[in-house]
Formats: sequence, structure tokens, C-alpha cells
Amino acid sequence: MNATIPGPDGRPRCRWCAAAPEFFAYHDTEWGFPVGDDRRLFEKLCLEAFQSGLSWRTILAKRENFRAAFEGFDFERVAAFTQADVERLMTNDGIVRHRGKIEAVVNNARRARELVEQEGSLAAYVWRFEPSADACAPPQTASTSPASVALSKDLKKRGWSFVGPTTVHAFMQAMGLINDHVEGCAVHGEVERARAAFQRPRRMAGAG
Repeated sequence: MNATIPGPDGRPRCRWCAAAPEFFAYHDTEWGFPVGDDRRLFEKLCLEAFQSGLSWRTILAKRENFRAAFEGFDFERVAAFTQADVERLMTNDGIVRHRGKIEAVVNNARRARELVEQEGSLAAYVWRFEPSADACAPPQTASTSPASVALSKDLKKRGWSFVGPTTVHAFMQAMGLINDHVEGCAVHGEVERARAAFQRPRRMAGAG
């Protein structure tokens, strides 16, 4: 099977874009481009957790609602959420009303705050798990990886929840820790160049 399909401009894109027309913009401007912003990294970990058992199309359609519900995924603010906030969110039909996942976001916000105190930033911590190119499977041939297993295991040890290896692998694909665009995709080279130019976040002196 061909790994690409023609995009709206006729250039080839990763085949998964065919699942929904709104995937093209997400694929072309976000997926796989490296991210060093703590809030965006936290948001993506949360949204990947919400996607568990659902489609990304469902989550992407509700993304702005999730952002509004969770204070723009500012984990300092979400960490202060109470049980009353959880109950309030359970009545919000603009998001996925799954108690375990909502509670996981609040828990993980508190864990993220702790992690920043220890590591200086969420980005510095996450990018420590970037695999070398020769350790990566061919694009889109795996749902987990040694790197995602390692990051998942460490997050769980730190008290995070809904961060299994498959969820973490999807997070790593989306946030540019690996370039999982297929070779024939028009965006593959753009992501490769962005990754080459990206300044990897480092642990801040004095952190921890």
C-alpha cells in the first residue's frame, strides 16, 4: 500500500491524513515539529490520555474546549483544581467526560509542577528521552518504542497516570522527539530541518 496520499495542493502527505479533511492542517503545521514549550508539552500529554480508546479526530475537534476547560493547560493553575472542579468538568459536554481522565489531568498537573522544581522545565526532562536516529523504527511502523517505554516508566514512577507506552509514543511523534513522517511525505524534510535547527532544552543550573 502506498504510504502517502495527495494533499489539497497535490503534494504527497502521510496516509493517515485521509481519515479527516482537518488532519491536513494539523499534519502540515504541528505534527512532528519539535516543541520546547512546557505548556504545549503538558497539553499534548493530557490530550493523548483523553484520546485513549477514542479517535484523534474526536479530540482535535474538541481541543479548544479542552483548552478552555483546563485553563489553557497551565499546569500551575490546573494543579490547584479541587474535587469541585472535577465535578464541574464532568458536566461539561464540550470535552470528554471521563472521570478518570479528568482526575489524571489534575494529578499530572501537580506532578508536572514537582518535575519542574526538580528538572527546571518539563521540556528539559522530556527531551532527555529523545532517541537516536538509529534507535527509531521506520516511520509509522510501531505503536511503542524503547524510548516511549522508558519515558512512560519514569513518569509512572513519578506518580503520573494515563501515560502508558502507546500514549507516550504518540506524544513523542507529535511533539517532534522523532520524525515519524514517512519518507515520501512532503513535510518529512521540513520536520527534519526543524529538528536540526531546534535547540534542545537543558536542565537549568540549580534545578533540584
